[in-house]
Amino acid sequence: MRKTMLIVEDEFMIAMDLQLMLERHGWQVMGPVGTVADALALVNEQLPSAALLDVNLGDGLVTAVAEFLQAHSVPFALASAYERPEEFGGEVLAGAPNAGKPTNERRVLAAIAKLRI
Repeated sequence: MRKTMLIVEDEFMIAMDLQLMLERHGWQVMGPVGTVADALALVNEQLPSAALLDVNLGDGLVTAVAEFLQAHSVPFALASAYERPEEFGGEVLAGAPNAGKPTNERRVLAAIAKLRI
């Protein structure tokens, strides 16, 4: 069974870059989606194996998505410029691996490797 990765990123070029990067490494990508509403609609249809989340989206913070994922035992990493994302997106983000932003393939893969998938 292929592992699925939900990408929640509102910047189109970054989202496409992340998708291509993850697909090169064997992931089946869900999305990418750029809003909290779209992310929640997608995960209500199918749970991913893991997720890569931007903290600040066009329609708000990713907190509700992270809470949903956590409640369903889906691990997630962040791709955020915030050094302490929990200060913006709530305690649900505390301790989540963060690839940073801007990021690169090495940092994204290192953050994902820290997840228990």
